[in-house]
Amino acid sequence: MPVRIVTDSTCDLSPELVKELGISVVPVYVRFGQTSYRDGIDISHTEFYERLVNGTVHPSTSQPTPADFAEVYRSLAKDTDEIISVHVSRKLSGTCEAALQGKELADTKSNITVVDSESVTMGLGMIGLAGARMATAGGDRQKVINEIKQAIENTRLLGVFDTLKYLLLGGRIGKAKALLGGVLNLKPVLTLRDGELHPIGNVRTKGKAIDRLTEFVKNALGIQELAVVHTTTPDDASRLKDILSPLVGKNRLHLARMGPALGVHGGPGVLAVVFRKKAAELIDRAEESLSVRPKIHVPSLRLPKINLPHR
Repeated sequence: MPVRIVTDSTCDLSPELVKELGISVVPVYVRFGQTSYRDGIDISHTEFYERLVNGTVHPSTSQPTPADFAEVYRSLAKDTDEIISVHVSRKLSGTCEAALQGKELADTKSNITVVDSESVTMGLGMIGLAGARMATAGGDRQKVINEIKQAIENTRLLGVFDTLKYLLLGGRIGKAKALLGGVLNLKPVLTLRDGELHPIGNVRTKGKAIDRLTEFVKNALGIQELAVVHTTTPDDASRLKDILSPLVGKNRLHLARMGPALGVHGGPGVLAVVFRKKAAELIDRAEESLSVRPKIHVPSLRLPKINLPHR
């Protein structure tokens, strides 16, 4: 029986890819006041961002419950002995812990392995895709886990936030830093390191944001898969995708929209790129014949690490 892959809705994978590769997605919860919605099921992306920007109540999020995971595991256990459940970084959310509790609650004979992706949005998505493709190709449990671990090591993310407002509302930065960012019209640039989001610089305009993301990708070697992610700016995302399309094949270049679970903290105007590199030994061979361009340094607006709430 084939290995089955489970993930959560912070992966931002399209329904088409999920269906094609048989991935099970457990939704994160988004709450407006006293009403909870399952991400991607009970509330659409468009409705969420409309309410986020124009509504009077700022939403919050919570990870899936152990019972949610147990239900999915029991269902999959009818058809497989091996389940690999890969999720958003445990430094950003309690989802991995809920999955582990769900594993115990499910009490099935299937072997369930819970993996911390150390990533988020399409970083998590690409890691899940790598595992699902290996499983579809007939790989056993160990081969799928090895593929996922390699993908974790080789996945990179860089994102630009259009505003600091939603980081402030979510309690991720103080008023002083938010005010400074607004006055200076600064758009913070963030990356993932060891499963945590870190601010590494800032830009002032949308054009500069696209330039920074483009350079980030072009300075990399051996890109195997690439995604452009946005919250509310499909035209900017499409433009960036067109710029970057010569770097990868069209079947490994994704355009994704960040879902409500992450949009709560990012807000409108977020634009990001995520890529998965080839194995290190293949990149090393390529670097032997290429000069590596120096890294671009941009003075940073210092922000604390950003964590999704644990509930």
